[in-house]
Amino acid sequence: MFIIFLYLAANVLANLSVAYFGPVSTLVNAFFFIAFDLVSRDTLHERWHHRHLKLKMLLLIGAGAVISYWLNRGTARIAMASFAAFLLTGFTDTLVYHLLRKNSKIFKVNGSNIVSGAVDSIVFPTLAFGSFLPWVIIGQFSAKVLGGFIWSLILFRWNHQQKGEVTA
Repeated sequence: MFIIFLYLAANVLANLSVAYFGPVSTLVNAFFFIAFDLVSRDTLHERWHHRHLKLKMLLLIGAGAVISYWLNRGTARIAMASFAAFLLTGFTDTLVYHLLRKNSKIFKVNGSNIVSGAVDSIVFPTLAFGSFLPWVIIGQFSAKVLGGFIWSLILFRWNHQQKGEVTA
C-alpha cells in the first residue's frame, strides 16, 4: 500500500512542479519522480499480477491527475497531458514487461522502462506545452532511463529487505 502512496505522491509532485516551473523542471522530475513511477509501476505489476491489473492502473493514473487538478486547478493541461502520457506509457510498459517475462526482474524493469520512457518523453511535453521540444524530449528520456535504473536498484533492495532476504 505504501508503494501506491509513493507512486501518487511522485506523480502529483511532478505535475505541480511542471505547472509552477514549466519545462525547465521536467528533467529533474524525469530523473526523480517519473523514473520512480516507471519502476514502481513494474513493482505493482508484479504484486497485482493479473488481478484487475488494467483497472487498478487506470484508477491509479486517473487518481494522480485528479489529485493534481484538485490541489491546483492551474494544472489542468499538465494533469491531462500526464494522464494521457501515463496511459500510453502504462500500456507500452505492460506490453514490453510481459514480452520480457522470461528475463531477470532487473532486465524486465529496465527494458520496459526504456521503451515506456521514450513514449512518455515524447507524449507528455508535446501535450503539456503544445509543441514538439526535441531537447526536452532527449533530456527527459535520458533522465528517465538513468533514474529508472537507480530506482530499480533501490526498490529491489528495499523489497528484499521487506521480505527478510539478504542483500549484498
